[in-house]
Amino acid sequence: MQNGKDTVLLVQSAKAALGTDGFMIGNLTDNTHSMENELSDEKTKFGRILAYGDNSESFEITCFGDKKDPGQKAISDAIRNKEQLKIWEVDLNIVENPTGVEVHDALFAYVLVESVEKSNPQEGFQELSATVQVIGQSQKGQLPKLPVEIIDFAKYGFEKPGEKSGEFGSEQTTAPGGD
Repeated sequence: MQNGKDTVLLVQSAKAALGTDGFMIGNLTDNTHSMENELSDEKTKFGRILAYGDNSESFEITCFGDKKDPGQKAISDAIRNKEQLKIWEVDLNIVENPTGVEVHDALFAYVLVESVEKSNPQEGFQELSATVQVIGQSQKGQLPKLPVEIIDFAKYGFEKPGEKSGEFGSEQTTAPGGD
């Protein structure tokens, strides 16, 4: 059974130079990937004709707002500048590919940011929500094993006294997302 905590999102500007790292969206509380087909439904004298039409996909992203988070900034910058993003939905559980190499299953897509909403509730943390629409169709694939720091950022692991300084979530983390 898949645990929601085992999924993270990486984003990168579509204009980023080759070899540039992607950014993990920090303070992610919820994300959804949706696929929908528009159906053609016609009635004839002999019955109903039902066929697949256009396909559409989107991602819904919700996180606690952090102005310093590069992943959140990439989303805000993309909508302001009307630029494409690349997005990866990454399963943090490690699997072996057919050649025995440890990898992460992932879903990749080029997207346009449709909307970004920032809410400032009196009783809690600022929240950032975004809807991004997939251009064309997402693609399944695998990413090389992410560095331990990335996985620890998403779900912290054991550490010894004095091994690290600061509070959980205080470090900004980039992830190899490349092209």
